[in-house]
Amino acid sequence: MTADTQTLIDAATAVRQNAHAPYSGFPVGAALRSESGQIFTGCNVENIAYPEGTCAEAGAIAAMIAAGETRIVEIAVIAGGAEPVTPCGGCRQKLKEFSDPDVEVTMMTTQGARLTMTVGDLLPGAFGADHMAAG
Repeated sequence: MTADTQTLIDAATAVRQNAHAPYSGFPVGAALRSESGQIFTGCNVENIAYPEGTCAEAGAIAAMIAAGETRIVEIAVIAGGAEPVTPCGGCRQKLKEFSDPDVEVTMMTTQGARLTMTVGDLLPGAFGADHMAAG
């Protein structure tokens, strides 16, 4: 694991403490590094009116976009549980929108279990802008 990856894991761990997860009891933190090297974080924010909450990955992406950046070069996600939790399907699509297929996603548990995959591995056959070309 590189120092850069550990920095992302540390940022995701810290922001996870701010998660609003009173219904599921499953706080999640995410941190991404943009092309400029800046780190953006997000945590899940649940709402009693399911499914109106937001995922940690979506929050980090929104923070990046709000700052005027558009490309992710690495991401880390941390949650409790026995095994590392992969991003949900919607977040996989969001990651694809702002990442190249070879961007690494490191998923960790609070107990230290780790899994690293690429965005392309997480969402094979992804729907992309090239599918929208006029035909």
